[in-house]
Formats: sequence, structure tokens, C-alpha cells
Amino acid sequence: MGSHGIRDRVAIIGMGCTRFTEHWDKGVDELLLAAANEAFESAGVTKDEVDAYWLGTAQSGMSGMTLSRPLRLRGKPVTRVENYCATGSEALRQAAYAVASGAYDMAMAIGVEKVKDSGHQGLNAFPIPNDGTQRTLTAAAMFSMVAPAYAQRYGVDEQQMRTVLARIAAKNHANGARNPRAQFRKEMTVERLCAMPAVAGGLSVFDCAGVADGAAAAIVVRAEDAARHRDDPLLIKALSFVAGDGSGVLDPSYDYTSFPEVAASAADAYAQAGITSPRDELAMAEVHDCFTPTELVLMEDLGLADRGTAWKAVLDGAFDLDGELPVNPDGGLKSFGHPVGASGLRMVFEAWLQLRGQAPPERRISTYGKRSLALTHNLGGYPGEMVSFVSILGAS
Repeated sequence: MGSHGIRDRVAIIGMGCTRFTEHWDKGVDELLLAAANEAFESAGVTKDEVDAYWLGTAQSGMSGMTLSRPLRLRGKPVTRVENYCATGSEALRQAAYAVASGAYDMAMAIGVEKVKDSGHQGLNAFPIPNDGTQRTLTAAAMFSMVAPAYAQRYGVDEQQMRTVLARIAAKNHANGARNPRAQFRKEMTVERLCAMPAVAGGLSVFDCAGVADGAAAAIVVRAEDAARHRDDPLLIKALSFVAGDGSGVLDPSYDYTSFPEVAASAADAYAQAGITSPRDELAMAEVHDCFTPTELVLMEDLGLADRGTAWKAVLDGAFDLDGELPVNPDGGLKSFGHPVGASGLRMVFEAWLQLRGQAPPERRISTYGKRSLALTHNLGGYPGEMVSFVSILGAS
């Protein structure tokens, strides 16, 4: 990789995050205002003190005016970015690099998506299929191929695999039940999840992330300036982004048990941050659990489990809130749903709370006070053709 990184050069000094849910009474403007105003208050700054803004949204606006209009920003650069489901993470990456370069002293990354009352269930991929020549499989169908492929490669029988996936869903729903910002706040037992009927391949509805509206925001400055605003910022240790070339779906040898783009972005992020043993050095991880088999494979691609062993670690509770390495302590996409432009920043918001000791006791990670690094992972696309983002954040 050619990335040199910006380790410890940029700090997050304020964040905001709305509840992710069916916001029938709020539009894009209201969601952006809520997230931005919470971030301003958190950092103790005003909108006029922020030099530049990066807005992440997939389909809720076409220009920077989507943000400048509701915030009444005058004479400010506002850049609208999009990168599949990693759109919110892309906004943070660009804002952080702009500050690190010296171009701006303070920048905001903010992401939003409003999809629940748009006339469609979720987002439409572009170009929209209409003549039979584009993809006809849903995202659920594509990711459903991961589970049987993994089971076959590593000798996991069908019922055991069903239990592993249910265990992932149960973990994330248990965490989300304790989080007032989550959309789905009901615990689900493994037994009940295993009994759910299949809707895509072997996946049930509860193996799939829901759809939601939401927004999240972060304010960044150079690390040496952070003390002017607060004594407990989050330092950016690494930001890595990899865009695949789509060759996986064309390669007969691709077996759906790994996402190469994720492995590449993780390796780059660890190199930037100086991490050699992520399972031992990270305090927590927020990962893109769009589907339960996705989280399973991510544990191995991110180096949090050896190849072929993540399913055992899941059953052993290694990634539970009170486990060796808590994964998705806020409930993940399974509990929040996935407003595309905001999800990546929502993950960072959880690291903001947990590493600074602001998460309430009932959902505080077991590693708090023992380790001070968090990973966030955000992907977009499908197995064999995706983009992947990994950040490493530190409380010191």
C-alpha cells in the first residue's frame, strides 16, 4: 500500500448522532440539524468556527447545498461525497485529510440518509435495473452465499452454522436493547432466531440489517489544537480505504469466504497505527454487520480471529459485550438499521462514547480502562466487488 497515514495528527473534538429509526416526522433538514447541533455543542464551537464541511449521503441530496441550506452556512465550502455504504466514513476521511494538510483548521464530517418515506423500501442502486441486463439478485441473496461457502470450507454443519449466525444476531440485539439511539431494542434468543423462516438463501429477516433514517457528525481539528476545546478528544490513528475492481464475481476461484478489500484495508490501517496484534490491542470494534454471515467473515478478514476459527470464537462469546474483544457494542447495523450516509459516522460515535467512558454502565465494554484503541469498519457493495474502510481511533 502507498498510504503513509496521518497518525496522531488529527483529533475528533465533538460528535453528534440522532436515533436511527423510522423518522416519519423528520426530513433530511431536521436530521442534519439535530446531528450537527449536537456535535457543535459537544465541541463547544459554533457553525461559523468550522472552516469546511464534508457531507456524506447516497441519495438524500445531490450537492453541498443539502447541508448549507438547513444550517444556513454562508461563504463555506461544503463537499458532498458518496462511496456506497461507506459514504459516512468517506466524509470523515476527507475532512480529516483536509485538516491534516493544513488547508483548514477545523472541519465537520456529517452523514445523513432519509429513506423510510421516500416511496421505496431502502435505496435504489444506480443504474436502476430495467432491461434485464443488470444485477437481479438482492444484497441479501448475494451475502447469503457466504454462509454455506464458509460452512463447506471449514467443516461446519448446517445446524451449527445456523446457531453461529443466530448467536451473532442475538449478541447485537442484546447490545442494541440497551441503546436508546438504536431502532430495534428487543433482545432475541438464539433459539427463537434459529426458528425463523428463511427469506434469502438460508438467511431469515433477523439475519439482515433493517432500513432506517438517521444522521451523525464529527468535528475534527489538528491534534495540537484539540486541547483548546477539550481534554479528552479522540485521536485518529489510521484511516484506510480500498476500492475493489469487481473481479471477484468474475473469478471462478472466488469462494465467498473472504472479502479481499477488507483484508487489504485492515492491513493498511494496522500498519498506519502500528498495530501488530489487533485481537490483543483493540478495546472494541464496530463492524459492518449488514448480514450475520458478513460479521462472521469480517472477524477473520480484520485479523480478529484466525482463518476458519471465527465461528468458534462467536460461540465462545469472545465478541460479546463482556467478552475478550467486544464487537458492535452499540448494536451494530442489526439494531440500528442502515441509513447509508450516516452508518460509518455512527460507528465512530460509539467509539467516541466507549473510549472516553461516556457509555452507560449497562453497555460499557469489558476492556474499558485496559485498552485505548477502537476499530471501525464500513463496507459497501457485494462479495467479490466492494469498497472497504477501516479506521483506528485512540483515547490517547
